[in-house]
Amino acid sequence: MGQELTKLNFRDIGGLPTGERSQVRSGVIFRSEGPASFQPIHQGELDALGIRLICDLRADTERQKSPNTWAPDARLLNIDINSDVRVGPNQLLEALGADQSVDALRQASMKNYAATARALRPRVRELVQAIVDGERPALIHCTAGKDRTGVLVALILQALGVPEEIVVADYLRSDVYAQNLRLQEGLPQQIEQVFGFLPADEWIDVLIGVDEEFIRAALETVRSEWGTVEDYFSSAGVDGDLMGRFRELMTVPS
Repeated sequence: MGQELTKLNFRDIGGLPTGERSQVRSGVIFRSEGPASFQPIHQGELDALGIRLICDLRADTERQKSPNTWAPDARLLNIDINSDVRVGPNQLLEALGADQSVDALRQASMKNYAATARALRPRVRELVQAIVDGERPALIHCTAGKDRTGVLVALILQALGVPEEIVVADYLRSDVYAQNLRLQEGLPQQIEQVFGFLPADEWIDVLIGVDEEFIRAALETVRSEWGTVEDYFSSAGVDGDLMGRFRELMTVPS
């Protein structure tokens, strides 16, 4: 289901069911980790896709460190989302400095996922409009491709009618990012440089992995604050006509 680059947390969101006889169209929206992970083999695979729009959810500090220079013909849609425990300084990062428990990290992560849903709302219309207007294929990414990207893709899939259980299952596929990181030497020391303490293995697993409760926290925030995902998009300026055009573009018979 969908296209995947060699060993990256990268995939086409197409193929997921949106109803009894329809599914998400393939080849329109891809999701990925960030360009810091792209090797020459990935560059070739990405070039072949002909990406026209790159929706970058990283903070500016992340972009400066690893800029999107691999697709000079693509338009960059930069949406600064700072609600990530690895983007500092912020209150959640400071809180983790005071409480280094796994539970504190899990609570911080769930707050970040909820905050991400709120932070994305002012810019989702711009992304939807661009895709409808022909800026496609589009690539959505952050640094790991699982947290900020996970929330935005989950909201898009829900808006297209993909059942929540399937959305969650697709999100969990991004554990490939953690699998790759665990193969690297010196990972605890790298994390220590960011957080200021040497973490335990369980703590690292929570930080770099995926968790069903995290993505559900984002979806529950949308329900509690806006009612439905459709209301969320509507409040962001994606009116019925634009959403209808987006759904028509993004779904095909199964």
